Amino acid sequence: MQGTTQTPSQPDAYTPTDRTVPTRAAHKASYDKDLVHSVLDGAYVCHLGFVRDGAPVVLPTLYARVGERLYVHGSTGSRPLREAGQADPGLPVCLTVTHVDGLVLARSAFHHSINYRSVVVHGVAHDVTDPEEKRQALDALVDQVVPGRSADSRPGNKRELAATAVIRLDLDEVSAKVRTGGANDDPEDLALPHWAGVIPLHQGYGTPVANHDLAPGIEPPAYLTAR
Repeated sequence: MQGTTQTPSQPDAYTPTDRTVPTRAAHKASYDKDLVHSVLDGAYVCHLGFVRDGAPVVLPTLYARVGERLYVHGSTGSRPLREAGQADPGLPVCLTVTHVDGLVLARSAFHHSINYRSVVVHGVAHDVTDPEEKRQALDALVDQVVPGRSADSRPGNKRELAATAVIRLDLDEVSAKVRTGGANDDPEDLALPHWAGVIPLHQGYGTPVANHDLAPGIEPPAYLTAR
């Protein structure tokens, strides 16, 4: 049955359920909260999946974590955000985040892979209607992109806030999955004359480029140059 508990809950781990236990490579799954939080906090874009008119839809979008909740924002005309406010008890969704850490090249085509860290969250998204929670969520979304930026920019005005919807998703049914290491070639392939190994991938930041209409004398703040 969907959502059935598999093991007892732990304070520092999420409880596995039928939806969060992988059917393949289950040994790569983790329910550790610190790992889940680190994966979520280190990315910018999530993929939000839901069902519309009987068909699956997956949208890339910005998100932010505040404690044990995720927030996603968009136009009030956005279909998933509008449905989250209209559906009872909310909009069933699946949200995913993935980091690619390396390209894994094997001697055989079959064993090529990638090293990655990913998180999958199942749950019901709800429309955020409390003004203070909505304000905090929008600040968190800005700070997810650049920490410290929400305090160094104009907050949304009434018109902008009225045109913006925010939904929240509790971190309840959650799992992380991680692959590390090199290629797992078959023993009979180890003598083949093909290079095998990992090409690491790293995220980096360039030098900030000022907008063409920026007033003279405004320098990049420390929270930007520090990146």
